[in-house]
Amino acid sequence: MPRRTTQTKSETHQAMKNSSYESIVVSWLMQDGWQVFLPVLDHGHQTDILVSDGPFYHRIQIKTVEASSDSHVVYNKWENSHVDLVVYFARNSNWGVLTPAFEEEKRPLNHQTHRKFLNDKKAFLKEFHLFEK
Repeated sequence: MPRRTTQTKSETHQAMKNSSYESIVVSWLMQDGWQVFLPVLDHGHQTDILVSDGPFYHRIQIKTVEASSDSHVVYNKWENSHVDLVVYFARNSNWGVLTPAFEEEKRPLNHQTHRKFLNDKKAFLKEFHLFEK
């Protein structure tokens, strides 16, 4: 059995965990038949994933938060970036939230326009399909 023999810096480990959530969303969307594109660099555009059904493209930003409840407040990190959808994952729980890229400075995760899902493909895709741009 392979065994890691080196220590990973805590900042690196956190970046790896955050990136893993992007991979999860990529996998779920590909299994659902979406074309998925990963920008080489997303600085300035705040686009982690670009998805297409053929004629239409949607920019998605993936965020993770340490949230003990869905009333947790999140902040707008994509101003002027043309992001369509933000997916939040609660790192310390088994749920997430889909939200349109809101324009105000901050919002609670349980805002009326947000769609909460359990951290699994079926629940995510159900809410993703109900999302309206």
